[in-house]
Amino acid sequence: MKSLETFSKGGVHPGDNKALSNKIAIRSLGVKSTLIIPMSQHIGAPAECLVNVGDEVKEGMLIGKSAGFVSANIYCSAAGVVKEIKDIYLASGMKVKAVVIETSGEQEAVKYEESDWQQLSPKEIIDKVAAAGIVGMGGATFPVHVKYMVPPDAKVDALVINGVECEPYLTADHRLMLEKGEQLITGMRIIAKAIGAPRICIGIEENKPDAIKNLEELIAKNGGGIEVHPLMMKYPQGDEKQLLKAILNKEIPSGKLPIAIGGVVSNVGTVNAVYEAVVLNKPLYERVVTVTGRGVKNPGNFIIKVGTRVGDVIEECGGFTDDAVKLIMGGPMMGFTFCDLDTPVIKGTSGILVLSAAEAKKSTRTACLSCGRCLKACPTGLQPTKMFKKISMEKYADALKLNLLDCKECGCCAFVCPANIPLVQGFRLGKRMAPKPPKKG
Repeated sequence: MKSLETFSKGGVHPGDNKALSNKIAIRSLGVKSTLIIPMSQHIGAPAECLVNVGDEVKEGMLIGKSAGFVSANIYCSAAGVVKEIKDIYLASGMKVKAVVIETSGEQEAVKYEESDWQQLSPKEIIDKVAAAGIVGMGGATFPVHVKYMVPPDAKVDALVINGVECEPYLTADHRLMLEKGEQLITGMRIIAKAIGAPRICIGIEENKPDAIKNLEELIAKNGGGIEVHPLMMKYPQGDEKQLLKAILNKEIPSGKLPIAIGGVVSNVGTVNAVYEAVVLNKPLYERVVTVTGRGVKNPGNFIIKVGTRVGDVIEECGGFTDDAVKLIMGGPMMGFTFCDLDTPVIKGTSGILVLSAAEAKKSTRTACLSCGRCLKACPTGLQPTKMFKKISMEKYADALKLNLLDCKECGCCAFVCPANIPLVQGFRLGKRMAPKPPKKG
């Protein structure tokens, strides 16, 4: 195995807890009786709802149309009838419009015809990705077609694939790399063609040696040309900034995007969705989700239809254990705690985590100890205590001057804080409350 790479500044080492689900093969959860499909599952403008109460819908049918440059199409994930259109709250706390579908008893299998992606131009590939409604599947949910539209004055040096999955507990990407390796390799080549990348690299943390070995063998078998980079285990290795530093040894300047240093980053789940859209002509309406934690009886990895209620997912996994106390959408470091079992799975749902009382470890907040651990842990080199103090005093503009917007909300600072100060929650509040820059023109 090659020497292990990593980023140089900050980071933490939480226990990975991946053994609960990393050996469990992906299986389909199936169609449940009710689907709740939000019109906003992405960064940007909500999709325009195209259906009305009483309409019959089919699997793969467009029910929400992209409503702007930064927006994404929404597709129905199963056949049924629209019963209601209402406002709901996502796990993040965002209020959005959603289409409630009562599914049909029998579902007709939808067949998709394969296309020869090599005959497509870069623009045609990006158009298919946009039509399919693909967003960043690692949790960011940024519309992917926008990311792949490289500005005319920019040059792509490398497509970097994020196979790190550094969030504790989550193993969906790990299983994809083991079970869908050839599909992923084709997906990487499709994206590289779309953005004009001469080099393809995939970063995978060392706790997934079977995935590293599998992809290296499949790449060699399929003509090579893709670099596999084994990475040291260190959170947040999967963040774009840290991943590019580890693999390309380049740092993204403050306020800039990866393209500023010639990089484009895509998550493994996103690559799989691109393959399905471009080769299989299948839009994004289901995804692989890890359901895990010691608060659920039967953890695993599942293909879940977008809109499936979390309560139905938990029931499929045997229900809660007696000591289940906390639900998180996503991973424990960057996910959102929620309590409503009607909350739906969306495109950006990488995991549903159910913590037991022992895992949740409730702690009492105390005054800041000025220990400096948060400064040392921050991978972006920020000053968490100073930013939090400014936000607590409602001096949001001052927090911006401390580069608040560079914070990725990775949770490293909160993880190491002996005073149990809710630093990340404070930074999220600060970003929402901070004064917006004046509009140009």
